[in-house]
Amino acid sequence: MDRTRNEPLGVPGTDYPISEADLDHRDPKGLDRWIVSQIVRRLGDSPIRVALWDQPDITPRDGTVVVRIPDRKALFQLMSNPGLHFGDLYSAGRVQVRGDLLQFLEEVYRLGADHGALKLLLTRGRSLAPDRSESKRNIHHHYDIGNDFYTLWLDREAHQYTCAYYADPSMTIEQAQQGKMHHVCRKLQLKAGETVVEAGSGWGGFALFMAKNYGVKVRTFNISHEQVLYAREWAERWGLADRVEFVEDDYRNMTGEYDAFVSIGMLEHVGAGNYKELGALMSRSIGSEGRGLVHSIGRDKPGQLNAWIDKRIFPGAHPPTLREMMDLFESNNLSVLDVENIRLHYARTLEQWLERYEESVDKVRAMFDETFVRAWRLYLVGSIAAFTTGKLQLFQVLYAPSGAKNVPWTRKHVYDGHP
Repeated sequence: MDRTRNEPLGVPGTDYPISEADLDHRDPKGLDRWIVSQIVRRLGDSPIRVALWDQPDITPRDGTVVVRIPDRKALFQLMSNPGLHFGDLYSAGRVQVRGDLLQFLEEVYRLGADHGALKLLLTRGRSLAPDRSESKRNIHHHYDIGNDFYTLWLDREAHQYTCAYYADPSMTIEQAQQGKMHHVCRKLQLKAGETVVEAGSGWGGFALFMAKNYGVKVRTFNISHEQVLYAREWAERWGLADRVEFVEDDYRNMTGEYDAFVSIGMLEHVGAGNYKELGALMSRSIGSEGRGLVHSIGRDKPGQLNAWIDKRIFPGAHPPTLREMMDLFESNNLSVLDVENIRLHYARTLEQWLERYEESVDKVRAMFDETFVRAWRLYLVGSIAAFTTGKLQLFQVLYAPSGAKNVPWTRKHVYDGHP
C-alpha cells in the first residue's frame, strides 16, 4: 500500500519517527551523524570514508575512497536496505564514490565476511527453484536487452559471455575465449562424428566452435529468443546449419542420447532446487558411456546473490557451492572425474570486458541512458571484486556415468596443444 506523504517513517533499529519533509538537504541531525558513526566504527581501519551532504566534496588522497551521501533520504534508504538501495542510488548518481570503485567494492566484500551489517550489502532471499515461466522471464530480462549492446564489449569472434581461459595472462580476450572453448573440448575428448547436447547456447559461438573445430554434431537449447535468432543466422553464414541445431526451448525438454553433454554458464540460472531434476536429464542424455562437463560460477560457502544484482541485472541467479552441485551427480549415477577452479581467469575476463565497455560507453549511453551506463559499470566492477576477493568462484566439473570404462587415464590430453 502506498504511504501518504505526511505519514511518519520509522528509522530501522530505533523508535525515531521521521516525515518525508525531513528527508531533504537540511543540515544533518544528531541521528544522521550517529548512523554514520556506526558505519565508520564497523569500517575500522578501512580506507573507506563516508561524507554527508554538508561536507565539502573533496578528491580523496593516499588511497582512500570517499562515499558521499547527498541527502537524508539516501542515508535512510541505505540503512533500510543497503543491498538494494546502494546500487539504485549509485546508478542514479545520487550516491557518489570518489576514488577507485574497484577498491571500494573489494573492501566491502572483505568487510562483509566479518560484519553482519555490511553483509547486507551482499545478500537477499528468494526462490531457489524457478519454474519454466520464471526462468524465461529471468533470461529475457538479462539476455534480450539487445545483441548490439553485448557485441560492443564481448570478444569479436565467438561472443562468449562466460569466463575465458588465459593459458598466458597476456592473451587478448579473443585468444582467451578460444582457449576456453578448446580447454572444454579437450576435457570432453570430443571426436569427429560424435554428437553433443548443450544446455544454454548463448549466441551460439561455442556450439559452432565445436562443430567447426572438432567435427561434432550439436543440438543446443536456449530460451532467449534474441540469442537463438542470432545463432541461427550465424550458423547459416558459416555453413554449419546442417551440423548445429539451435532449439528455442527449456533445457527440461531435452530428449535423446548423445556422446557428450555440456553446459557453459547456464547452471547459475537453474536454481539449486532443480539440480536433481537437471542431473537426471544429464544422466539420461549420455547413456552408459558418455561424458559431460558443467562450467558454472560458484561459491565456497552457501549464500545468496546481492539484492540489487538480483533485482536489476541478473534476476534468479544462484551461484552454487560444490556441495550443492553434488545434487546433480550423487542421485543420478554420475561420477565426478575432475574439478578445476579458474576463479582468477574470470576476474581477468571481466577486466577486459570492462575496458571495452568503457571504450564504448558513449554508444551505450546513446542506446540507453546514463543510469544504465552507471548500473552496468557497477555490475562489471562489482563482479571483478567478487572474484578477486574469492566471494565467487568458477568451477568446471567433468563427469561420466558411474563405472564407465572409457574415462581418461591422465590429464595429458587437456594440456597437449595449449599455447
